[in-house]
Amino acid sequence: MASLDRVKVLVLGDSGVGKSSLVHLLCQNQVLGNPSWTVGCSVDVRVHDYKEGTPEEKTYYIELWDVGGSVGSVSSIKSTRAVFYNSVNGIILVHDLTNKKSSQNLYRWSLEALNKDSSPTGVIVSNGDYDREQFAENAVPLLLIGTKFDQIPENKRNDVLTRTAFLSEDYNAEEINLDCTNPRYLAAGTSNAVKLSRFFDKVIEKRYFTRDPSQTGFTDRKRFNFKSLHYD
Repeated sequence: MASLDRVKVLVLGDSGVGKSSLVHLLCQNQVLGNPSWTVGCSVDVRVHDYKEGTPEEKTYYIELWDVGGSVGSVSSIKSTRAVFYNSVNGIILVHDLTNKKSSQNLYRWSLEALNKDSSPTGVIVSNGDYDREQFAENAVPLLLIGTKFDQIPENKRNDVLTRTAFLSEDYNAEEINLDCTNPRYLAAGTSNAVKLSRFFDKVIEKRYFTRDPSQTGFTDRKRFNFKSLHYD
């Protein structure tokens, strides 16, 4: 088999949100039976057909880098983790829909990945003004995935989905909410599958078809200056 071109996508989020289960589902199309804590980083590969069904269709490898740890880690751990953030073409931000703190911490994960030399502990989560243009201009595609959708009580789902919709708007990214123990959430033809395919197409487009070489990853990082971040 001929070697395929590939892109690198980070999978970021707090420990316990289900990143490993998500990556296994995306790459193996199977439920991960006994998920364990990720130490350092684990990498799995998904085969993706870019612009499937069109004359431009081409197959690529999507490397999914599941980064372990916590945004509250000591500096030495964050420094070690920074090596995983080089030459990244896309980011999947993962949060637990039943844990609001994990959603709030996505801002801190974003800072750590987008600004390798900045301290994520300085992020303010408040009801102040948040400059969404910073993500609107971001060259690296983002996707927001909420896990454990099945664990949200029926009478609270509308409130949770409204909250995640605001989060998605802040990041200028599409959102997918799912249960990693049920493959039907990503079944072919579903809206979630369409969003996922669209995201991977965008990552590939940015990496291989952009005319601006500075838009192909994080090699030359652009600093994001956060005024204050809100979370309703």
